[in-house]
Amino acid sequence: MCWSAEADAVAGTVVAALGVACLARVRDPRQLPLAVLPLLLGLHQLIEAVVWLGADGRIGQSAAAAARVAWTVIALPLLPVLVSAGVRCAARPRTALQLLLVGVGCAVSVASAIALATRPVTVRVDGHVLAYAVGVPGAGLLLVGYLAATVGALLASGDRLLRLLGVLVGGGAVVCALVWRLAFVSTWCALAAVAALVLLRWVRDARPGAVPARERP
Repeated sequence: MCWSAEADAVAGTVVAALGVACLARVRDPRQLPLAVLPLLLGLHQLIEAVVWLGADGRIGQSAAAAARVAWTVIALPLLPVLVSAGVRCAARPRTALQLLLVGVGCAVSVASAIALATRPVTVRVDGHVLAYAVGVPGAGLLLVGYLAATVGALLASGDRLLRLLGVLVGGGAVVCALVWRLAFVSTWCALAAVAALVLLRWVRDARPGAVPARERP
């Protein structure tokens, strides 16, 4: 998880390697938006290693600020759209609920992007984790939309493995909110990266000739 720059660097390298393996197994272009998630989350952890270096004063302020912004762009505007749209793209059959959640993800992304463009990203060390702050208006409502577009979209996917992924990251969200309230986003993203293993299995099972997970007994 995100206990130090070194821990993030190791975790990010492992998850990114799983991401490369995941992409190498893709045979259907409709899988790509979700299949790229492990690699993206691995890079996210590597970026957070740089954020740690900035928080510890081991790199310059400009590099630290760039790392904070890059980390937050992935966590806030990008993930809600990528997950919700990825589920919609891969889903068979597609449903109105999935389309609605794509709309929610887009709304969260726009609100987050506006906040990032108009407010500075700050971070502080909170024990063994990092607490990020952007000052997004209506943060509570935005968080509900964020979880709907990520966890909710996975649960509404219609695929057994993707629903399992939704349960894992949803449970991780509850744990992180209870234990690391101030550092919720940072710790949840670290736990979500562990789900790369589930996506690797999902891509493998969806290869030509494989039985889709949702059709299995």
